[in-house]
Amino acid sequence: MATDKSPGVVNLSEKLGTMDKHWAPRIVAAINDYHVKLVRVLGEFTWHRHDDTDELFLVLDGQLCIEMRDRSVQLQTGELFVVPRGTEHRPVAEQECQLLLLEPAGTVNTGDKPGALTHKASWD
Repeated sequence: MATDKSPGVVNLSEKLGTMDKHWAPRIVAAINDYHVKLVRVLGEFTWHRHDDTDELFLVLDGQLCIEMRDRSVQLQTGELFVVPRGTEHRPVAEQECQLLLLEPAGTVNTGDKPGALTHKASWD
């Protein structure tokens, strides 16, 4: 069960302070069959979609644009957005941004478009 590895209290600032790679999410907790991930982002990510799941983005620090084929959503610190399943999207951060993601365990960050930015999230 995913929650077996949950560490209890997690200090998000401390965890983010140990992360130095962009677009390389780390799992910091689990709830039911979902992983809570932290990631630092900068620049443009890959256009992709997740056919079987929604994807929650919460901006902890910075600004993030989530581009979709029919619109873009601008997020500031403290704001979140859920990309509906099956929606092609591309996160973009002009300056470094820190995010919390909530996704089903095993969700691949690049969805249906594996490539150079594909990163299998591991436990922090």
